[in-house]
Amino acid sequence: MGLRRALFRDDSAGDAGPIALPGEPHVEVALKVSARSRRLSLRISRLDGRVTLSMPRGVPRREAEAFVLEKAGWIRRHLEDVPGEIWPHAGGTLMFEGRLHDIVAKPRRGVALTSAGFEVPEAGADATPARLQAYLRTIARERLVAASERHAATLGRTIGRVTLRDTRSRWGSCSHEGNLMYSWRLVMAPPDVLDYVSAHEVAHLVHMDHSSAFWEVCAELFPEHKHARRWLRDNGGTLHRYRFRD
Repeated sequence: MGLRRALFRDDSAGDAGPIALPGEPHVEVALKVSARSRRLSLRISRLDGRVTLSMPRGVPRREAEAFVLEKAGWIRRHLEDVPGEIWPHAGGTLMFEGRLHDIVAKPRRGVALTSAGFEVPEAGADATPARLQAYLRTIARERLVAASERHAATLGRTIGRVTLRDTRSRWGSCSHEGNLMYSWRLVMAPPDVLDYVSAHEVAHLVHMDHSSAFWEVCAELFPEHKHARRWLRDNGGTLHRYRFRD
């Protein structure tokens, strides 16, 4: 969502520190100074409710503060529509393979996935989110490496290094050297969606673009790619709502 307002340019340099919104609860508006911006533009992330004000270079801070104050009601109304964060804990649930699984506290030392759900240690409940993240990342690496190698073998290619990150703007990437990067949160999606993203990135070993030739290779590796892409578009935001660390 966006809200824009044209401004006159000013030679004063803007302070890029955040602006606190008046009232409760506490809300901070991050300032993003950009040479490409031509006006003030407010953005509210649907993933985490982060509020960002993009502003041209030379706009004084007082102009930005006045704009934020004027739009305070608009910001708070839209924040009410943003889904909240989910902190995994015993008694709650966690998305895995596209389905919700119970999180159950047990007298054990590590995390395990059983027929009862995710079993987590009773002791040290504060560490439950971090433990679950580490467990998911381990499974994600195993599955993404295996899928990438399988798709690459189909094309007669080899992959480079595989790294996992917690990216918000993309689910994967492929470098000219054949190194692959994936979001570890893909393991929370249905297995076929994870498989599609690996096929998509491996297809870039042949075509480093999104031309029709690229999509032909992608379809060869994963024929139902449109369905998987639709799932990510419709549900990807839910995967990012889970918080595992501050």
